[in-house]
Amino acid sequence: MNEQQRSVQNVPKIIIILLLLSLGGQIIWYYQLPPPDIKIKKLTTPPQSGLLDILSFGDKIVSAKILMLWLQAFDIQTGRFLPYQKLDYNKLQQWLEQILLLDPNNQYPLLAASHLYSSIEDSKKQRLMLEFVYRQFFIDPDKRWSWLAHVTVIAKHRLKDLSLALKYAQAISAHATPNMPRWAKEMQIFILEDMGELEQARLVVGGMLASGQLTDPKEIKFLNEKLLALEKVK
Repeated sequence: MNEQQRSVQNVPKIIIILLLLSLGGQIIWYYQLPPPDIKIKKLTTPPQSGLLDILSFGDKIVSAKILMLWLQAFDIQTGRFLPYQKLDYNKLQQWLEQILLLDPNNQYPLLAASHLYSSIEDSKKQRLMLEFVYRQFFIDPDKRWSWLAHVTVIAKHRLKDLSLALKYAQAISAHATPNMPRWAKEMQIFILEDMGELEQARLVVGGMLASGQLTDPKEIKFLNEKLLALEKVK
């Protein structure tokens, strides 16, 4: 042990200094290097139906699942997550629409559009997703109303666009089905109230009461109370 200690001590100081300088230089050089040039792949249009038929043996539902799985995996590139802001939202709409065409009962594309892809801090891309959900709602209002109700809330609270929120809420009310809850049908009333359009809100409530389509006593009571409250506001 003493001989090893003496051998180290016998190393000229200039050699030790040079080794330390070399090590320090390597560390500095490493951290000065530019980040590796990682090219992010761009989202393309959905694959042709012929290719999907081969992969899914002609099963449209399987084709829809393949597309959705591929789309979900697309944001993981080079071992890291790709921010949704980097996606081409026009192409993204094409993917989601193609999936719904293949499997109209699949609710996940609408969930992804209204909850995931609309959560970014980019109002232009947010609006694209909101409009996508709006258009898809008319295809099957009975099953897709909840997604439009969600983007109505996004338009009102995140985008602060009451006119857009009213458009969505009015669509829900105009295409109401027995399966829709009362609050979804009445969203437009509260948005009109927030906009200061009290007269229009009164007309909407009065029209709902006069339609004769309401059968739930609680709903009728609520709307009567709401109408009285609106009439008191000047």
